[in-house]
Amino acid sequence: MSGLMQIAEPGMSSAPHEERLAVGIDLGTTNSLVATVVNGSVEVIADEKGRKILPSIVRFLPDGATEVGDAASEHLIDDAQNTVSSAKRLIGRDLTDILGQTLPYRFAESTGVIRIDTCAGRRTPVEVSAEILKVLKKRAEERLGGELTGAVITVPAYFDDAQRQATKDAARLAGLEVLRLLNEPTAAALAYGLDTGAEGLYLVYDLGGGTFDVSLLKLSSGIFEVVATGGDSALGGDDFDRLLAQEALGRENLSFEALSGCEKRRAILAARSSREALTEKSSVTYTCALDSGRVLNKTVTRSEFEAQCAPLVTRTLDVLKGVLQDAKAKPSDVNGIVLVGGSTRMPCIRNAVREAFGKAPLTDIDPDEVVSVGAAFQADKLVGNARDDDWLLLDVTPLSLGLEVMGGLVEKIIPRNTPIPVAMAQDFTTFKDNQTALAVHVVQGERELVDACRSLARFELRGIPPMAAGNARIRVTYRIDADGILSVTARETKTGIEAGVRVKPSYGLQDADIVRMLQEGNTAAEADKAERKWREESVEADRMLIATQSALDSDADLLGAAERKAIDEAVGRVKEALQSKNAEELRARTAVLASATADFAARRMDRAIRRALAGQNLAAFNEKNKE
Repeated sequence: MSGLMQIAEPGMSSAPHEERLAVGIDLGTTNSLVATVVNGSVEVIADEKGRKILPSIVRFLPDGATEVGDAASEHLIDDAQNTVSSAKRLIGRDLTDILGQTLPYRFAESTGVIRIDTCAGRRTPVEVSAEILKVLKKRAEERLGGELTGAVITVPAYFDDAQRQATKDAARLAGLEVLRLLNEPTAAALAYGLDTGAEGLYLVYDLGGGTFDVSLLKLSSGIFEVVATGGDSALGGDDFDRLLAQEALGRENLSFEALSGCEKRRAILAARSSREALTEKSSVTYTCALDSGRVLNKTVTRSEFEAQCAPLVTRTLDVLKGVLQDAKAKPSDVNGIVLVGGSTRMPCIRNAVREAFGKAPLTDIDPDEVVSVGAAFQADKLVGNARDDDWLLLDVTPLSLGLEVMGGLVEKIIPRNTPIPVAMAQDFTTFKDNQTALAVHVVQGERELVDACRSLARFELRGIPPMAAGNARIRVTYRIDADGILSVTARETKTGIEAGVRVKPSYGLQDADIVRMLQEGNTAAEADKAERKWREESVEADRMLIATQSALDSDADLLGAAERKAIDEAVGRVKEALQSKNAEELRARTAVLASATADFAARRMDRAIRRALAGQNLAAFNEKNKE
């Protein structure tokens, strides 16, 4: 392709003087923002009315049109079923994940992806998010006067692969090129690090509308290393609002659950308004209109509200403590605490954080804007707009760096075009029961298969405590310093045992090699994707077969004749599918085997617990587990 001839340096503009338009987007549960770097400074882009914050709300109309943001929020009450909010809580999930949640939508009866029935047809959370991103994209292009090269979009650190992929799908629907999905806490730390030159341990406390996230980061010489993370995907400002509404309604012997969909929306919106007002006031009047025409007017004091929500605050502190424990750090080791998310404006949150660490949290940057600010800085670097005095041309890794996982596949740790110095980590586990060693094979390239990538180094981590497959936690960390030297370490988190290697990932590769590897990656992308899917399904099928056989060898007496026959037949069908090279068929048969052994697994767990408790009283058992 002729386009390949234009490459000057990986990730950089072919014309160094050419400014490429890039943005950072905070796609939030409650609100979203877009920011960009203009003349070296970050600007959070406002709409034509000067509003920087875009409510993450989409209303679908019968003619297929949409209303987004403030226009949609006006119809949360009168058109609840067609007006979708907090889609971030639904993205990348299926219907089973939201069972028990009270939501004002009609969901299509289906398995897999959530689909909301609207007057414009069925819409997924991905499509809802895409509508929000379209508005932010348009806002940015109008401000910058041209088409965007790409965007860095932030996601919670705890987002799993499905949620991350769904976010990327939403961006693609919106016509956005995703430069990177950046973890929200890292984005916040990046914003503060660039502004203050911070060094040491920093804790990011991110309480948004629908999610809670804590990350402990080590900042050193421009390297942002995530030391430990934790979070609660079902905790956010929405839950504080719901609690306030429930308490206010309860005073009138009214149940929140018994309200209609419109009444629930009104109750929550009234609670949100009251909660936000209590940030500055000592008391407010909670006002909510019911369908019957009755209007509730209840005085809520800050002290009452803080007493009611104390358990929610405690939940956040428990997560915080867990993160510190994982990192083997004390509160006094933390140099600063960064607050992210509008919900952190609550005095009870700021006071709790201050008491936990003995110091006031950082509030220099607006908590609503800090994530988009960090994302904008990252986007500006990724498209090569940084000036000579900002970063060096060579400070980018030209090809992806990863490691070999089961099935001969590559798990990418550091994507190509990542600015350096950088440190990134990912957790892995064992494949077999009682596995005591792990082989780490470091590779470079864009292909999905190890054989098609360049081998850089190999080392082994030994001394892993024997435990059931999947229970071990091995953190593999890739670090690239300013000289392009790659260090890879693997650490078993329970014992602390560690092994590592140092290699030079980029030097030794000529420009022609890089171009060739990129070209090969593009050409073989579809074939690699198909092969990767098959190998992933094969690995999962093998794992299931091994686990099933081990269970049968030890506890077959727990099965009736009919159950044993069903499991044996399911095992046989999986083995047949392994010969077919049909990934979908193998996946389906593996799922059948998992279903057939579910009750068996539960019985084995009960037996294991009974054996563990045999001869012990409850007090002794609890005391033993405290040790």
